[in-house]
Amino acid sequence: MSKEMPILEHVTDMRRRILLVLSVLVVSMVICFLFVDHIYLALANHSGEKLAILGPGDILSIYVKLSAVGALAITIPVAAYQVWRFVVPALEERERKVALMYIPALFLLFIFGLSFAYFVLFPMMYKFVLGLSNGNFELVITANDYFTFMLNLCLPFGLLFELPVIVLFLSHLGILNPHRLAKMRKPAYLVLAIISITITPPDFLSDIMVIVPLIVLYEISITISRFVHGKRVQETAVSSENMI
Repeated sequence: MSKEMPILEHVTDMRRRILLVLSVLVVSMVICFLFVDHIYLALANHSGEKLAILGPGDILSIYVKLSAVGALAITIPVAAYQVWRFVVPALEERERKVALMYIPALFLLFIFGLSFAYFVLFPMMYKFVLGLSNGNFELVITANDYFTFMLNLCLPFGLLFELPVIVLFLSHLGILNPHRLAKMRKPAYLVLAIISITITPPDFLSDIMVIVPLIVLYEISITISRFVHGKRVQETAVSSENMI
């Protein structure tokens, strides 16, 4: 029974932290909903015209989506901190300090990814898609379609920009190393190129504007993994010498 108690305490602690994160998400969503009209006006400026709605349900749907994105941005550092507190008993003092750096990094990279997609990629894609009409259609853009298109494009980039931090974490655990990432470079570049070509207008400049940041992110991830792996090898060698 005594052996099971730590496991039960571990599960209880994990449950408590999950509930805390969910509570922060809900509270953040409520707060964002109170100011969602300001968020709406700030994000609707790329539409070029007043957006239409098809019914009262569209208003609620749009406001909930925008509030959810704002709540997600607020909750990410809280969730990262709770993960850090959950694993910190198993870490050494130096590892605790390194792991604590993940928290602001996750938040900043998520915001940077969203900003890149919103200010660079979304206007480019939006103009291209509207240009496909070529005067053949009477355009009536609904607010729901506009924001759905925006969020489907921007959210994946916000999450994709978390790649360096994820690689750093997995490298600390020994799951990834720079040799493995370097071997995966060619297929990774191919996947990134496919992603870039798929989500951008069919012109060379647009593809380059998207694929270059993605490749830079991958190379940064390899550099991070190389640094962490080198530190791990050095620490292992020092430990072996001390044991001898």
